[in-house]
Amino acid sequence: MKQQRLTTNTRKAGAYQIFSFVLVAVIAILFAFPLYWILTGAFKTGQEINSTTPVWVPSQWVSDNFDRLMSKRSAPLFEISLGKFLITGPVVPAAIRWLVNTVFMSVSSMLLTCLTAAMAGYVLAKKRFWGRGLIFSLIVCAMALPKQVILIPLVREMNALNLYDSIWAVIFPIVGWPFGVFLLKQFAEGIPTEMVEACRIDGASEWRTFTDVMFPMIKPGVGACAIFTFINSWNDYFMQLIMLVSNKNLTISLGIATMQSENSTDFGLLMAGSALASVPIIIVFLIFQKYFTKGITMGAVKG
Repeated sequence: MKQQRLTTNTRKAGAYQIFSFVLVAVIAILFAFPLYWILTGAFKTGQEINSTTPVWVPSQWVSDNFDRLMSKRSAPLFEISLGKFLITGPVVPAAIRWLVNTVFMSVSSMLLTCLTAAMAGYVLAKKRFWGRGLIFSLIVCAMALPKQVILIPLVREMNALNLYDSIWAVIFPIVGWPFGVFLLKQFAEGIPTEMVEACRIDGASEWRTFTDVMFPMIKPGVGACAIFTFINSWNDYFMQLIMLVSNKNLTISLGIATMQSENSTDFGLLMAGSALASVPIIIVFLIFQKYFTKGITMGAVKG
């Protein structure tokens, strides 16, 4: 009887594992299919892209879409202003400049957000001062505030600072993203306060305590904040559309959108631009994947 129950339980476990594997495989295929369609579409001919019957694999791999993407416009690779002097880089296809702008915007936003959010989260979690609860309540309320509500004051502020139509006009609003402070405060709450007090007894400064003790222990949260910020900055099309005007300052998504005519859509050009834009974000996700996974799962199970 016992042996029969063991065999039944083993069969149920095997059937459950098979069902789970099939379900996860189907979900993975559904999520990966848009990326596959974009990557293959970037190398298809216009006839295959616009065909009424889906062409799953290109019959002939061509680079015409990338050639058109690189040849339509041009812009200097970079521009550095030093007082009255302006250092200009070599002229390259505008898509390359747009990609550089997007990577610079996303990486700068990620680094500045992680640094400021980590320090703010540490202070709100481990320091006791008047108004601490009010500040954190304002941060939580700001998370529920739509960006469109503060858009007009934000544009006026960037204009007053002479930052309108520059990459920094997109970077600085993202650095003030309250979710990063909320996330890293929750991570810092899990660090024993006794460790901070021990550092203070040993004579360590606040900066030394933060860099040598707190920051390494909240590194999974910083990794999760980094990837969230990078993706949020990369995909923030609305803010880029409002803040950026000049051809040389556009991002890759905004630049590709301006290449479309009013009465027709070049899907090959769109897919080539999307394929080019997907490479950096995939690389960033692969680099921060383990921290992202730790950031999602930490605190889910208590033992």
